[in-house]
Amino acid sequence: MFRKILYPTDFSDVSKIAIEYLRQLKESAVEEILLLHVIDDRDLQFSYLYVFDEYGGEKDLKQKLKDDAANKLAEIEDKLKDCGFKITSRIELGIPLKEILKAEQKEDISMIIIGSHGKSNVEEMLLGSVSEKVVRKCKKPVLVVKR
Repeated sequence: MFRKILYPTDFSDVSKIAIEYLRQLKESAVEEILLLHVIDDRDLQFSYLYVFDEYGGEKDLKQKLKDDAANKLAEIEDKLKDCGFKITSRIELGIPLKEILKAEQKEDISMIIIGSHGKSNVEEMLLGSVSEKVVRKCKKPVLVVKR
């Protein structure tokens, strides 16, 4: 039924809980997981800024964010590969909702698993703004994992 899962993550606590749900899906004939992290380019208005790495050198902020995301995605990949899934990871620069919708359309996705709240974790909201819009706009089934 669900062959390929799209797992968009912002590495928040709630998105980490979703990993356990992904692991359990191996028994449901899920073969492949597409890990997607979107660096929100609206947060990079000052992308000409540089950050200093631990060795004191300058590094482009976008590249630092991509490197950090790649390391975190690799950790998730390791956890899921133990279950026997085929894993594909992507890091995109853009608006999270648009990139999730684009991945849903371009890939042969069966279902999307997403955390209910992202890093902002605003408690007054029923769902986080991205997860709420994903539920409303995606055509495939969406499993929302709560805190």
